[in-house]
Amino acid sequence: MNNRIIEVVGSEIVTGALTPGTRLTLDGLQEQFGVSRTVVRDCMQILEAMNLVYSKRRIGIVVLEAEHWNVYDPRIIRWRLAGPGRSSQFRSLTELRIAVEPLAAAGAARAASAEQRRALEDLAARMRRDAGDPEAFLAADIAFHALLLQASGNEMFASLRTVFAEVLSGRSRQNLMPAGPRPEALDLHAGVAEAIGREDPAAARACMAELLVEVEEAIRLQG
Repeated sequence: MNNRIIEVVGSEIVTGALTPGTRLTLDGLQEQFGVSRTVVRDCMQILEAMNLVYSKRRIGIVVLEAEHWNVYDPRIIRWRLAGPGRSSQFRSLTELRIAVEPLAAAGAARAASAEQRRALEDLAARMRRDAGDPEAFLAADIAFHALLLQASGNEMFASLRTVFAEVLSGRSRQNLMPAGPRPEALDLHAGVAEAIGREDPAAARACMAELLVEVEEAIRLQG
């Protein structure tokens, strides 16, 4: 039940059904969801930690403007991708990937362990092998990009793993993926992995940048 309250109220805030300045009360939420006051309070504390609301004595729980939200929270990303502003959110997230992932690929070419290099090549091969199975392909794609960020040697990049996983999942949920993976995209994933494997930062960065141009174009055409 806790998750349902968070999902309902959180998504209503993010999609604009609950506008900034709207006041909520524990009593009202308790009645709406049929749960105890303690459960409602716990849920509101989670939403407050996400900067979606703030609470104040004698005022209640107040919905905050978007500028305050923790936009890197995967749940906020998921709600935004499901809402009317999904095109804008995809654009912002793709621009973030363009800024980060080429540098992460170059970093991985310098810093990845031998095991990580082999794993990236295995995941690129798995993506090609599973191209006809959307769920298996998505799992391999998410694992590839998560490992790339982790192998970059930059803890700030590594912390974006769940953010980028939500982006990749969101493209699939919102039907923004092509009917099947483009051969060019599969080749570029393999190119990134191969460049990292041979410790070539410039080639890894260039391949990843080219891959993200393809992603940006696909979102622009389908968004």
